[in-house]
Amino acid sequence: MTDKRQVKKSIKQLQKVKTWQLVVLFLISALLSASFLRLNNIGMIERRTAVINADKTGNAETTKARLFDLQRYSAEHMNASSGAVYLESQYRRDTQAAIEKATAASNGTTINAKADRVCKQIYGGYSQAYVQCFANELAKYPAASNTPDKAKLPNVDLYRHEFTSPAWSPDFAGFSVLVSVAIVVAIIARLLALVGLRLLLRRHYSSV
Repeated sequence: MTDKRQVKKSIKQLQKVKTWQLVVLFLISALLSASFLRLNNIGMIERRTAVINADKTGNAETTKARLFDLQRYSAEHMNASSGAVYLESQYRRDTQAAIEKATAASNGTTINAKADRVCKQIYGGYSQAYVQCFANELAKYPAASNTPDKAKLPNVDLYRHEFTSPAWSPDFAGFSVLVSVAIVVAIIARLLALVGLRLLLRRHYSSV
């Protein structure tokens, strides 16, 4: 009899907190979580844009500093993965320098000069299209033509950066997500407890 009263008491205690109340709390918490996650993403976008702008100015130290800022922010905030960031301007500058150096050294007689003349007739200046044209022209010559003064274009992969954010971070977004998860767990646990206690009463106390 005492056990039966205890089970009933437990059911009443669980019923004091309504499921709909927990659902409302969850919705509020989920909204806050989404807002904080969005703010984290906006912070990443601002820093990624700063990297791109620094790259356009041609200041290597500033670009390096902005990359470090982006890397640190992405590493410390969830939902802040940067995606691929390409230093296109720096790549074009380095490629142009390599082509100009090799072409000048060739004195207008080697494949560098030939490729340069062909591509400049089509594209004029050192655009991305020109760089691709130059690489294609060099590729037409067999490996035996790979003389010491043949232009060595920079490796594109060295100008690609990507930073990944953690699955969880100890910031407003991270803690709000934890709260949301805790509320969901509480809702499920409450429902399971109520069902379990009612089944216990029905099976073991048929008089109820």
